[in-house]
Amino acid sequence: MIDKEFLESLIRMIDESSLDNLEIERGGTRIRLSKSPDGTPLVAGPAPANPVLAPASPSPAAPPPAGAESVAAPAPSSNLVDVTSPMVGTFYRAPAPDAQPYVSVGKQVEPGDVLCIIEAMKLMNELECETAGAIAEICIENGEPVEYGQVLFRIDPA
Repeated sequence: MIDKEFLESLIRMIDESSLDNLEIERGGTRIRLSKSPDGTPLVAGPAPANPVLAPASPSPAAPPPAGAESVAAPAPSSNLVDVTSPMVGTFYRAPAPDAQPYVSVGKQVEPGDVLCIIEAMKLMNELECETAGAIAEICIENGEPVEYGQVLFRIDPA
């Protein structure tokens, strides 16, 4: 079995490096990390006899809860700036379940403003804005899993 600290150090290493994929086998367990959205982000378990790892099949999306705020906005245009996920994790619009979302469609944002939280390995990572403008679209629902490079927001630059 691979300990949590070792796994977290591997994730940090690949996140901070120019590597796109990393695959290791240790103690009969194979781990594959990938930054590519089409790669398998994390596979852990007994090493299979066949060295090819099949990508995980996507799970069906759950319908939004009743009374959920619509996050759709105008259709994307060429001048909108995409804000993508820097990691694999779970997307949260607010710092707590009962708190107001960091941003909503139409809100003006500046560089350094917190847009959301992405939870990865029980760590809460704030995603800060890098572009001034107005939130034109929120592309994902609260609590949904996100992949590396997935578009989370579209910003209409000021």
